[in-house]
Amino acid sequence: MTRLNVVREGQGPFVVLSHALGCDLHMWDGVAALLARAHTVLRYDHRNHGGSAVESGPLRIEQLAEDAAELIAREAGGEPVHFVGLSMGGMTAQALAVRRPELLRSVVIANSAAHYPDQSPWRARTETVAGQGVAAIAPGAVARWLTPAFAATAEGRVAAQALHDTLVATDPEGYIASCQAVAAIDFRDSNRRIAVPTLVIAGTQDEATPPAMSEAMVAAIPGARLATIEGAHLSAVERPAEFTEKLIDFWRNLPPVDFPTPAAAR
Repeated sequence: MTRLNVVREGQGPFVVLSHALGCDLHMWDGVAALLARAHTVLRYDHRNHGGSAVESGPLRIEQLAEDAAELIAREAGGEPVHFVGLSMGGMTAQALAVRRPELLRSVVIANSAAHYPDQSPWRARTETVAGQGVAAIAPGAVARWLTPAFAATAEGRVAAQALHDTLVATDPEGYIASCQAVAAIDFRDSNRRIAVPTLVIAGTQDEATPPAMSEAMVAAIPGARLATIEGAHLSAVERPAEFTEKLIDFWRNLPPVDFPTPAAAR
């Protein structure tokens, strides 16, 4: 079992927040603070990121889904959770929804993709990190993550610096393995089997995962809804209040569910 760094906040229905490649659980600070007013929020660092364990060897997104499944089973006490993933976290959500639907009340796939037809940008990125370190790709990554307008504000400058510092601190071998896992995804067929209520969120100015990628996921996942946010790749960082509003609106319209009765109460 991979050791994951987990933060638990608030009380109420369980929400799990799963972050982007090269980030950590602090990517969710703004959203988590809002959700914790009425939810139990679990946010965690993926393996190879933040305070979680760095695992040697190749990595697949399905392993990240199993990490998430173990976390949910351990922390939520059998109650299905709302799983919210952004970018790599959204890829984890897609794998988790097919492999362990019984753990999920709903999934949100934000600023993500189901497939990358062109592998060359990922190969170039991993080669750069292997030769020059994570710091070499950090300025370009952060520039893609936030819109120039937001990055020019006082709040945006603080956010950009924090994201840069987190990315630079990421273990190079762990980052490369995670990059390769992201590059290899192909959920185009499996997404058609997702039976969990699904919301897909697209950033209108997202260059890393353009809105067309979100539209393709919505077309494949039965009953999926699409929402858009005026932002770049890390929409949850740039517009946490709007992002949270999209979540609450989605959850508000879900049909009621009967949660399992704890064994002690039977």
